[in-house]
Order: sequence, then C-alpha cells, then structure tokens
Amino acid sequence: MKRNIYIACSFAAAIVILGLASTALERRALGAEARVEVPMFEVDPFWPKPLPNHWVQGWTVGLDVDSQDHVWVVHRPGSLEPAEKYGADKLSDCCFPAPAVLEFDQADNLLNHWGGPGDGYDWPPSEHGVTVDYKGNVWLAGGANQVLKFTRTGKFLLQIGKPKMSQGSNDTANLNSPTEVAVDAAANEAYVSDGYRNRRVIVFDADTGAYKRHWGGYGKPPNDEDPYNSQSATVGKDYDPAKTSQQFGRAVHSVTISRDGLVYVADRTNDRVQVFRKDGTFVREGFIERDTRGDGSAFDVAFSTDPAQKYAYVADGSNNKVHILLRSTMEELATFGDGGRQPGQFYAVHNISTDSKGNIYTVETRRGQRVQKFVYKGLGQISKKDQGVLWPKSVNGSR
Repeated sequence: MKRNIYIACSFAAAIVILGLASTALERRALGAEARVEVPMFEVDPFWPKPLPNHWVQGWTVGLDVDSQDHVWVVHRPGSLEPAEKYGADKLSDCCFPAPAVLEFDQADNLLNHWGGPGDGYDWPPSEHGVTVDYKGNVWLAGGANQVLKFTRTGKFLLQIGKPKMSQGSNDTANLNSPTEVAVDAAANEAYVSDGYRNRRVIVFDADTGAYKRHWGGYGKPPNDEDPYNSQSATVGKDYDPAKTSQQFGRAVHSVTISRDGLVYVADRTNDRVQVFRKDGTFVREGFIERDTRGDGSAFDVAFSTDPAQKYAYVADGSNNKVHILLRSTMEELATFGDGGRQPGQFYAVHNISTDSKGNIYTVETRRGQRVQKFVYKGLGQISKKDQGVLWPKSVNGSR
C-alpha cells in the first residue's frame, strides 16, 4: 500500500515538474519573441512641404536618396485625372502637373525640377524609376524600351535602348519596359531590372552603354515563357504559391546593390527577392507574403544604413506595408504600415529608400500619389511582427 502511495506521489510530482518546465519554456519563448530587435520608425506627417505653383503629383513611381541626402522623386504627370489638372486646361485656377523629376533637400524644400521630351533622346511614355549614381548623375527607367542618363540639372548624357525595338529577354542592345537602375561604383557598371515584359537583369558600362552580361531567375539564362498567364505586371491567373518558378515573373521590378557587393532583385509577381553576386551567381532568396496575387508583393528593396546593412526593407504595394528582413538570411522580423491615405498608411507603396541617418522614404503609385518620410528612432524590441501604422508619439507636444 505504502509502495503504491509512493508511486502515485512520484507520478504527481513528475507531472508538476513537467508542467512547470513547459510553462518556463513557453515564457522563455515569449521572452525571446519580445526581445526581437528591429529598427524603429515614426512617420513625419508634415514632410515634405506642399509643392509650389499649384503643382500636383501623379502616380509616383521612382525614388532615390543621393550622397547629399537629397530625395529624388519621379512621378507620371500623364496619369493625372482631368480634374487634377484643370489649371493646365484653363478651366480653373488649380491645378497643374508638376515636372516629372523632383529633388528635395532634408529641410523638405523643393530644390530642382525638370523632365519631359527633349532633343537627342526618347522620353518614355510612362515614367518608372530614378537613381542618382556615385558621380551625381541621374538615371531614369521607363515603360518603353530605354534607360536615360542625365546630369542632376537635367542635361541629357546617354540613352540605352530604342523604343519598340526589343527582341526579347536575350536581346543585348534593347530593353523592354525597364523598371530601375543600380550603378556599381567599383566597376562603373549600370544594372537594369528589365522589366515589365522582359524577365532579366542586364548590365551595361555606365559611361558608354556597352553591353556586359545578363541573367534571369536563379542566375539562369532568361526566356519569355509565361507559365502563369500573366498580364504584364499582374500575378498570372495560374500562379501557384506552392510552386517555385525558375524564371523571373512579370515584373522584374527593381535592382539594388548592397555595400558587400550583392545584387538584390525584386521579383514582384513571384512574391520574392532574389540575391546574386555581381556575375549573376545565385546566392539566396526571401519570399514576401507568398500567397499574394493581384500585383504581387516584392516591389522594391532598401537597406539600413549601419556599416553592415544588417536589415533589408521591402516595399509591398499589394499588402500596403513595409517588411523588415534580416539581410543575411532574408528572414522577416517585422512589418509596418496599413492600407489607407492618412500619414503612415499606404496606397500602393511602390519604392523605398533610406538616407544616411537611417530615415526611410517611400512613394506611392496609383492614387497614392505622394512621398512619405519615416524618421528613424533607433533599435527597439518588439513583441509582435505587425507594428501597424507608425504614428508619432507626439505632434506639437501633444498625443
């Protein structure tokens, strides 16, 4: 009898110990989640100042921050609705399309503006993408078949590709709806994400425009087959998130080079970012909201400004948020943002960039039609991945 009581008590004690151990493990797990450290931000609802001259932005589709921390924005004046340009049509006092290229300083002043057709080059019918290189030159991509290079004041320097001449994703002389340019200072080479119709990254000499090399998904030769039955920049009706496409989708939406020489390609309609060495060797990939259909999720990539660029930021124009990834593994750590038109919300966030202080800038296409600034507040611990709208803790001294 005593032996049975002893066994029962021992069994009960073991159950208690196991329960306590399980609770401790759960608490430890929760504690580990709470200790996830990520960059923290607050939206600046007053940035930038209103544009002068009754100017308004159309679909805003290009963004970069140069070495002076000036913010460059490209929008589509031709996308404005009739009532948004009544002034230009002499129907009212307001409003007028702003020039396509806008330059802001850190005090949110508009410093410079230019853009449009001119002698010696073919201005694209649909603007897309802006990059300021290490020499201060401005590169523009567009929804046709060319990339253009200008001085920062708008003097034409170089055109790569001709309109309506593309022979597909292995044509080394022409492009097909390129989306963005990244310039590698070490080799003076221009990397082009090409694009809405082609399915590749292609590299040129940044001074002469001479062809260097190109590659498709996973570093393989590209082809123009479309297993998903896509319509340009939309996820195809046969898209299957359980399967992994060996080719880039439509669209190859941006290209960005990190300080350690890796090339990040936003494969928008495949809901992923692929990482390569400069010779096109595949390194790794990270999937972004893989079940996303519509326009896809991976629109653009930027990096934190610590020396190691520890974090990658991915603009997601379908789910209307920014994803914060650990760059070394492409693991998602956090997200921020939500759909809407108020500061800190997004309507089709399209591009993302950072300045030397770690601040994030975003632009929004379609009826978002704006640029926003998110002020870097240092590293902080979070207890949940989705941080929602990053409204400032105080505005003018009050909550």
